[in-house]
Amino acid sequence: YEEIVEQIRLLVAEGQLKAGDRLPSERDLAERLQVSRASVREALSALEMMGLLEIRSGEGTYIKHVNIDSIVAPLAWVLSMEKDMVLELLEVRKILETQAAMLAAERAEPEELKEIGEALAGMKEDLDRNRLGDASDHAFHYAVARATHNKILVRLMNAISDLMHQTLRASRMKLFESPGVPERLYKEHEAIYRAINARMPTEASNLMFYHLQGVEEEYLKDL
Repeated sequence: YEEIVEQIRLLVAEGQLKAGDRLPSERDLAERLQVSRASVREALSALEMMGLLEIRSGEGTYIKHVNIDSIVAPLAWVLSMEKDMVLELLEVRKILETQAAMLAAERAEPEELKEIGEALAGMKEDLDRNRLGDASDHAFHYAVARATHNKILVRLMNAISDLMHQTLRASRMKLFESPGVPERLYKEHEAIYRAINARMPTEASNLMFYHLQGVEEEYLKDL
């Protein structure tokens, strides 16, 4: 049935089938692909479970409109089940966010630069008032992601950020409460913002890597 799944995927990829199209009947698919109807039925059930097909009782089987969230959500679910994947999670975050900083420096609109600046101002206010800067920190990284104009990147980073927040909650609290660390984190974010605002992609990427490398090292100490 895996071969049947691949055949249907190719039909979609080649444009012969599009979202909203009705698939041929099980009998027609079995004849066209020269397989048994039982194998076709198994393949259709697998594709339905993947969220790629919609089987409507009495009407037939249709290609579903797949949105980005339906791709990211299963990934987030798998990662949340694998508690020993923290190191991989931190590594993926570095890969995504260093590129996000680079793209933001190239693509950010004035309104998006303002949004990043406002998140930074929120971090400064938290610092001055001796408050946990968790929310402002998240707002900053989310604003940078939005400035890439890449919707998939934004969703992926959100999924990873949420998982890190859940998995490393105690470590994050300790990180933001460690003497001198909030001041250092603020300065690192300020430098990233200035590089993005000055349209310096490589500098922004390097500064983001340096920042995340330091955060990762702090997490690893606690782990």
